[in-house]
Amino acid sequence: MVASGNTYKEKVSQLISWGHWFSFFNIIAAMLLGTRYITHSDWPATLIGQLYLLLSWVGHFGFLVFGIYILIIFPASFLIPSQRLMRLFGVLVATVGLTALLLDTYAYQSVDLHLSPLVWDLLLSGDKTELNARWQYLFVVVPVIFLLELMCSEWVWRKLRKLTRKHVGGPIAFVFGVCFLGSHLIYIWADANLYRPVTMQRSNFPFSYPMTAKTFMEKHGLLDRQEYAKRRAEQGVQNSELVRYPIQKLSFNDQGTGQNLMIIMVDSLRSDMVTQTVMPNLSTFADQNLDFTDNYSSSNSDSTGVFGLLYGLPSGYANSIRAEKKSPILLNTLQNRGYHFGLFSGENFELPIYREAIFANTKLATTDSEHPDQVPSDAHALKDWQHWLAQQKIGQPWFSFLELTSVQQFKEGEHYKPRFTPSLGSNAINEKGVDSTLLLKNSYRNAAFHIDEMLGRIFADLEAKGVLDNTIVVIASNHGTEFNETGNNTWGSGSNYSKYQIKVPLIIHWPDHAAQDVTRLTSNLDVVPTLMESLLNVATAPSNYSSGVSLFNQNDNRRWILSGNDDDIVVVQKKQTTVVDKYGNYNVYDNNYQLKDEGKPKLSTLMQVMNELKRFYAPKPYENNN
Repeated sequence: MVASGNTYKEKVSQLISWGHWFSFFNIIAAMLLGTRYITHSDWPATLIGQLYLLLSWVGHFGFLVFGIYILIIFPASFLIPSQRLMRLFGVLVATVGLTALLLDTYAYQSVDLHLSPLVWDLLLSGDKTELNARWQYLFVVVPVIFLLELMCSEWVWRKLRKLTRKHVGGPIAFVFGVCFLGSHLIYIWADANLYRPVTMQRSNFPFSYPMTAKTFMEKHGLLDRQEYAKRRAEQGVQNSELVRYPIQKLSFNDQGTGQNLMIIMVDSLRSDMVTQTVMPNLSTFADQNLDFTDNYSSSNSDSTGVFGLLYGLPSGYANSIRAEKKSPILLNTLQNRGYHFGLFSGENFELPIYREAIFANTKLATTDSEHPDQVPSDAHALKDWQHWLAQQKIGQPWFSFLELTSVQQFKEGEHYKPRFTPSLGSNAINEKGVDSTLLLKNSYRNAAFHIDEMLGRIFADLEAKGVLDNTIVVIASNHGTEFNETGNNTWGSGSNYSKYQIKVPLIIHWPDHAAQDVTRLTSNLDVVPTLMESLLNVATAPSNYSSGVSLFNQNDNRRWILSGNDDDIVVVQKKQTTVVDKYGNYNVYDNNYQLKDEGKPKLSTLMQVMNELKRFYAPKPYENNN
């Protein structure tokens, strides 16, 4: 009995010791494979960023492999009596683990995603895509991995006594522990200070969840949460990659047409408001010009919706652009051509992206009214724009951007009277039995009608000044507004990607272009390439500076367009909408935004989308002077 007990103890002790050293060599193997993540990701530009990369590379893979050992191999050492069988089991576990890691590195290099349900579908689908056409060859190396693991297992077992006598296990474990702890401490500091060279590495490695400890720091007086939130709002998300925008330096055929350009961005206006009942002036203007009736915003939120309109890039690039303070190619080119800028907003350009990126290199207009301390409003912005327009000289090209925000606020009683009742601004709000949704919708319609009256004055002013025939007027919106039409308890914006939240008007007055209703799929991303090609006569292909195409491209037969935000990729098609979250999970919805039973996206389309969302990322930023 005693002998048997001692034998069991010795076997288990040997197997545990073997498991430690076997795990160590697998940590080295995992680290070598992990260099594929490093070479594909942005190289940090600072010493602290590089130190964090080194520590997280060693510490993360050390923790990952040792965690598998603790959870699987260590308990098995007590349950599997045969040392040969136990070592074979360890070899199989290591082979599966390294094979999964190899697949993950391939997925990360191909579509910038770690293994997820979407990636597995892409790998296992019958569709012919670049990803699944080559990944099968990876399994050629699986027998090689298995043989190498067998050799490693046998070598460690034979050298176990010699390895144990060296007494280096403790120092090795200490090094891995220091690297793991050190990387997390650096990330805690970097997150609190919004230090991008570190935070941009957050998702480089699989199962990477760096600590932040904001609650702990706030509790002990080390972090002011309000001040942190303010800095974060000003600087944007800091875990973004470096972006190359444009991909190559732009070239131009000539100086362009010299026409004036006015962009009117109506915040939160959905497309079905453009009717003779709600917005008669805009509806008539649409009938007389180019009306893109199946147009979608690049996002369902304020900042990223504006970003897509003025940059022509999907929302996923917004954080990178904002962190690097790159202004839009369109505005840079207009400035280089000598356009006189007039920028006006009903909210005084409250969104941080305006000052941090879009107009970072442009002096924002100050109020020209008699009361410079007045509260910003659409009425004041319109008055300032009218004063600015009156000062423009004939022959001097100008660019005007006017942001109108009353529809986003839809408050009544201060600046305009309700037209549609009952509404929030009418006495009916106090009456029993009034549907609150009807009140909200009517208040929204009233705000849209109020904006329409302003648009009517703008059209009249342009015509009265005699510049309408030489001015391109673009009327668009950053996103729509929902009143739970989908029945999913979703309201306002930013809550889903139904047509009520992302289908927006796009109406363009372009001199010498006949009126037309364009019914094909279009996107706000198409505005920039249209203006760059047809106003500024750029010779460089749109793919070098935008994800959109010219609205005048007669060969545009796209079957999908892009939308989304920081967390989601959205693929809009004629009959369905596919939403992919940042973890690679996806859902497919019909035209009424109802979840489709067993809905599955076309994986070749998703591959095209993934490629589009990484085209503008580059290891080194591209300096542009345009």
